[in-house]
Amino acid sequence: MKTKGTAPQPTLSAIDAGALIVGMVIGAGIFETPALVAANTPSASLALFAWLLGAGISFVGAICYAELATAYPHPGGNYHYLMRAFGKNLAFLFAWARMTIVQTGSIALVAFVFGDYASELWRLGDDSPAIYAGIAIALLTSLNVLGVRQGKWTQNWLTAAKVLGLLLIIVAGIALAKPLAPDTITATAPKTTFGLAMVFVLLTYGGWNEAAYISAELRENQRNMVRVLLGSISIIAAIYLLINFAYIHGLGLEEMAKSKAVAADLMRRAMGENGAKFVSFLIAVSALGAANATIFTGARTNYALGQDFSMFRFLGSWYARGNTPSNALFVQGAIALLLVFLGAITRKGFETMVDYTAPVFWFFFLLSGIALMVLRRKEPNLPRPFPVPFYPVIPLLFCATSAYLLYSSLVYTGIGGTIGVAVLLTGVPLLLLSRQTRESE
Repeated sequence: MKTKGTAPQPTLSAIDAGALIVGMVIGAGIFETPALVAANTPSASLALFAWLLGAGISFVGAICYAELATAYPHPGGNYHYLMRAFGKNLAFLFAWARMTIVQTGSIALVAFVFGDYASELWRLGDDSPAIYAGIAIALLTSLNVLGVRQGKWTQNWLTAAKVLGLLLIIVAGIALAKPLAPDTITATAPKTTFGLAMVFVLLTYGGWNEAAYISAELRENQRNMVRVLLGSISIIAAIYLLINFAYIHGLGLEEMAKSKAVAADLMRRAMGENGAKFVSFLIAVSALGAANATIFTGARTNYALGQDFSMFRFLGSWYARGNTPSNALFVQGAIALLLVFLGAITRKGFETMVDYTAPVFWFFFLLSGIALMVLRRKEPNLPRPFPVPFYPVIPLLFCATSAYLLYSSLVYTGIGGTIGVAVLLTGVPLLLLSRQTRESE
């Protein structure tokens, strides 16, 4: 007899899902990317406009994802949409990209944020951020292999630390830090690139699309998914605009652009060295929690890849002793450590990880928008509880912005972007080999 619980059950309320998305999106990036956005915009007003534009682009994308997630509720999310629209080959490349680029790059990226702010507390030499990042990945991967689970109280405390840190920064920047003169372009200002600024902005907004992966677990999915997506982005946009206003008000655009730990620098100006160390501690803890969560979820994706493709069968092993996919965790940890090494040799750890992940991320984001239109044609009679309004204008707008961000991430990123694309392309011969293996079985 079939037992209950063999498939995802709709147990999440709209509030549960919204809190999950907000917590997932407002990660460690907001403590790093504002400095990079400031370095690529010529004025404070344009910097704030970039964050507002990011919210608008996210809204357009969320409307498209609302149709996909309500018409195709499935724990596979993007993997499922691409499979239905384009077939198994492209779905394989997406899974390969998540394992080697997107998810592992995100782990290294968050680990570098931990390293930057841990270095504010105790520096370990010239490569301090990379050393801290490597230690964090190795330690957290080992703990997950042993079967250690984040308890609910731990997650709550980590989330509380993140929220407290954000509130402190906003209050300090607006109320305590001495305002600086309005920013203008100076003779020594570096060359600015608005397209690259938007790459950093939308990286920081990234994560709302993960709602697709909980669509099968959301109660009254057809009604609540739209509310979850649009409501979450509204909250996130308000927080991002407030915190960037605080950074600009307290530091000024030029000082932001030079900062290696912008939140700590703001707190140092507002409350002295003790304030900087306190907020650095909160942000380091928040980044550590985000890294652990990303390691946990990423390994599960790799486990699923091993279940679906025999070539990666070794990833699909689940060890009962620790109740963990140990092989998937080890492989993921090894790739993430290699990426930390890449970030260390470029001397721009966080920025290199953005470069590494951005082109591939926007390529598959673009394909998701195209998939919506393909599925409209392939499956015209399928019920769509939330059809995108003004079709096809909004999907085309989403695809156009994704294509522009793909172009920007390819043109303006450095060695990291080139390596990311090269790693994606290595998935093509692996796909061909996987097909031959499958046919011979």
